[in-house]
Amino acid sequence: MQRLNFLAGEWSGEAYIYRDAGAPVELLQTERAEYKLDGLLLLIEGIGQSKANGRVALQALGIVSYDDEAGTYHMRAYNDGQYLETEVKLGSDGKELRWGFALGEIRTSSVLRLSEHGQWTELHEITVGAQPSRKFMEVRVSPQR
Repeated sequence: MQRLNFLAGEWSGEAYIYRDAGAPVELLQTERAEYKLDGLLLLIEGIGQSKANGRVALQALGIVSYDDEAGTYHMRAYNDGQYLETEVKLGSDGKELRWGFALGEIRTSSVLRLSEHGQWTELHEITVGAQPSRKFMEVRVSPQR
Protein backbone atom coordinates (compact mmCIF):
# COMPACT_ATOMS: atom_id res chain seq x y z
CA MET A 1 0.00 0.00 0.00
CA GLN A 2 2.95 2.34 0.54
CA ARG A 3 3.35 2.50 -3.24
CA LEU A 4 0.22 4.70 -3.21
CA ASN A 5 1.79 7.36 -0.95
CA PHE A 6 1.81 9.80 -3.86
CA LEU A 7 -1.98 10.17 -3.41
CA ALA A 8 -2.08 10.77 0.34
CA GLY A 9 -3.14 14.24 1.39
CA GLU A 10 -5.64 16.93 0.53
CA TRP A 11 -6.01 18.21 -3.01
CA SER A 12 -8.12 20.88 -4.72
CA GLY A 13 -8.71 22.17 -8.21
CA GLU A 14 -11.20 21.61 -11.01
CA ALA A 15 -13.24 18.86 -12.59
CA TYR A 16 -15.41 18.69 -15.68
CA ILE A 17 -18.34 16.34 -16.28
CA TYR A 18 -19.36 15.76 -19.90
CA ARG A 19 -22.96 14.57 -19.86
CA ASP A 20 -24.24 15.58 -23.30
CA ALA A 21 -22.92 17.24 -26.42
CA GLY A 22 -23.28 20.62 -24.68
CA ALA A 23 -20.83 22.43 -22.46
CA PRO A 24 -19.36 20.42 -19.57
CA VAL A 25 -20.46 20.92 -15.99
CA GLU A 26 -17.58 22.77 -14.30
CA LEU A 27 -16.76 21.88 -10.71
CA LEU A 28 -14.55 23.06 -7.89
CA GLN A 29 -13.08 19.69 -6.90
CA THR A 30 -11.49 18.45 -3.69
CA GLU A 31 -9.88 15.07 -3.15
CA ARG A 32 -8.81 13.68 0.19
CA ALA A 33 -6.78 10.48 0.38
CA GLU A 34 -5.83 9.00 3.72
CA TYR A 35 -4.70 5.66 5.03
CA LYS A 36 -6.94 3.76 7.43
CA LEU A 37 -6.42 0.68 9.64
CA ASP A 38 -2.65 1.18 9.98
CA GLY A 39 -2.19 1.53 6.23
CA LEU A 40 -4.28 -1.49 5.25
CA LEU A 41 -6.71 0.70 3.26
CA LEU A 42 -6.48 3.95 1.34
CA LEU A 43 -9.71 5.94 1.59
CA ILE A 44 -10.23 8.47 -1.23
CA GLU A 45 -13.10 10.96 -1.08
CA GLY A 46 -13.87 13.34 -3.92
CA ILE A 47 -16.37 16.18 -3.75
CA GLY A 48 -17.23 18.48 -6.64
CA GLN A 49 -19.23 21.66 -6.22
CA SER A 50 -20.79 23.35 -9.24
CA LYS A 51 -18.97 26.54 -10.20
CA ALA A 52 -22.33 27.92 -11.34
CA ASN A 53 -24.25 27.63 -8.07
CA GLY A 54 -21.99 26.09 -5.40
CA ARG A 55 -24.14 22.97 -4.99
CA VAL A 56 -22.53 19.58 -4.56
CA ALA A 57 -22.73 17.91 -7.97
CA LEU A 58 -20.39 14.98 -7.38
CA GLN A 59 -19.60 12.85 -4.34
CA ALA A 60 -17.46 9.75 -4.68
CA LEU A 61 -15.74 7.51 -2.16
CA GLY A 62 -13.19 4.84 -3.02
CA ILE A 63 -11.54 2.29 -0.76
CA VAL A 64 -8.34 0.81 -2.18
CA SER A 65 -6.82 -2.35 -0.72
CA TYR A 66 -4.04 -4.75 -1.66
CA ASP A 67 -4.38 -8.51 -1.93
CA ASP A 68 -1.01 -9.90 -0.74
CA GLU A 69 -1.70 -13.39 -2.01
CA ALA A 70 -2.72 -12.33 -5.53
CA GLY A 71 -0.40 -9.30 -5.66
CA THR A 72 -3.20 -7.02 -6.89
CA TYR A 73 -4.90 -3.81 -5.84
CA HIS A 74 -8.69 -3.60 -5.60
CA MET A 75 -11.07 -0.70 -5.22
CA ARG A 76 -14.64 -0.51 -4.03
CA ALA A 77 -16.05 2.82 -5.16
CA TYR A 78 -19.33 4.52 -4.27
CA ASN A 79 -21.06 7.25 -6.28
CA ASP A 80 -24.65 8.31 -6.98
CA GLY A 81 -26.14 5.62 -4.76
CA GLN A 82 -24.24 2.86 -6.57
CA TYR A 83 -21.01 0.99 -5.98
CA LEU A 84 -18.58 -1.06 -7.98
CA GLU A 85 -15.67 -3.32 -7.24
CA THR A 86 -12.77 -3.48 -9.62
CA GLU A 87 -9.11 -4.36 -9.90
CA VAL A 88 -6.73 -1.41 -9.98
CA LYS A 89 -3.47 -1.59 -11.89
CA LEU A 90 -0.49 0.46 -10.76
CA GLY A 91 1.52 1.92 -13.64
CA SER A 92 5.13 0.90 -14.15
CA ASP A 93 6.32 4.37 -13.10
CA GLY A 94 4.45 4.03 -9.78
CA LYS A 95 2.54 7.28 -10.35
CA GLU A 96 -0.49 5.98 -12.24
CA LEU A 97 -3.59 3.91 -11.49
CA ARG A 98 -5.91 2.35 -14.09
CA TRP A 99 -9.32 0.75 -13.56
CA GLY A 100 -12.65 0.26 -15.23
CA PHE A 101 -15.83 -1.76 -15.15
CA ALA A 102 -18.44 -3.25 -17.45
CA LEU A 103 -22.18 -3.42 -16.91
CA GLY A 104 -24.17 -4.78 -19.82
CA GLU A 105 -23.28 -2.66 -22.85
CA ILE A 106 -21.59 0.02 -20.75
CA ARG A 107 -17.81 -0.04 -20.26
CA THR A 108 -15.66 2.54 -18.52
CA SER A 109 -11.95 3.19 -18.46
CA SER A 110 -10.27 5.46 -15.89
CA VAL A 111 -6.71 6.67 -15.49
CA LEU A 112 -5.42 8.59 -12.47
CA ARG A 113 -1.87 9.87 -12.66
CA LEU A 114 0.45 12.28 -10.97
CA SER A 115 1.67 14.72 -13.63
CA GLU A 116 5.23 15.96 -13.98
CA HIS A 117 4.03 19.18 -12.30
CA GLY A 118 2.73 17.30 -9.24
CA GLN A 119 -0.96 17.53 -10.18
CA TRP A 120 -3.38 14.64 -9.64
CA THR A 121 -5.16 14.17 -12.94
CA GLU A 122 -7.94 11.79 -13.87
CA LEU A 123 -9.50 10.95 -17.21
CA HIS A 124 -12.66 8.85 -17.32
CA GLU A 125 -14.08 7.50 -20.58
CA ILE A 126 -17.27 5.58 -21.31
CA THR A 127 -18.30 3.30 -24.15
CA VAL A 128 -21.90 2.27 -24.76
CA GLY A 129 -22.42 -0.66 -27.12
CA ALA A 130 -20.70 -0.14 -30.47
CA GLN A 131 -20.48 3.64 -30.06
CA PRO A 132 -17.02 5.16 -29.94
CA SER A 133 -15.51 5.82 -26.53
CA ARG A 134 -16.12 9.34 -25.17
CA LYS A 135 -14.76 11.37 -22.30
CA PHE A 136 -17.21 11.71 -19.42
CA MET A 137 -15.07 13.28 -16.70
CA GLU A 138 -11.73 15.01 -16.13
CA VAL A 139 -10.11 16.01 -12.82
CA ARG A 140 -7.10 18.28 -12.20
CA VAL A 141 -6.22 18.95 -8.57
CA SER A 142 -3.09 20.15 -6.80
CA PRO A 143 -1.86 19.36 -3.29
CA GLN A 144 -2.91 21.70 -0.47
CA ARG A 145 0.10 23.08 1.28
